[in-house]
Amino acid sequence: MLAAAGALRSGYRRSPARVRATREAMLREYERAQNPQESRDDAGTGDGLDEPEIHRKEMDLPGGGHLVLTDIEAITPERAEKTAARIARILQSCEERDRLS
Repeated sequence: MLAAAGALRSGYRRSPARVRATREAMLREYERAQNPQESRDDAGTGDGLDEPEIHRKEMDLPGGGHLVLTDIEAITPERAEKTAARIARILQSCEERDRLS
């Protein structure tokens, strides 16, 4: 808006080089929009950006809770048990605090 307002003042002259550069940029963008890049049939392979495998393990917690572990790394039984024990301790401490209040 300020550039347009500045163009209205007396004695203002547009730079022919800037007009030409703006017109060329506009035509390049129009051409790009009209002719999108072709997609490859093998796109997404070997570029390191493939979808990672999601590992999932469901476990029952003491007291009737249910825990769902998901990770892109493999979930070992030891890791699952350790996580379940940690969650159970957190839940137990929350229940104890609720009883005290």
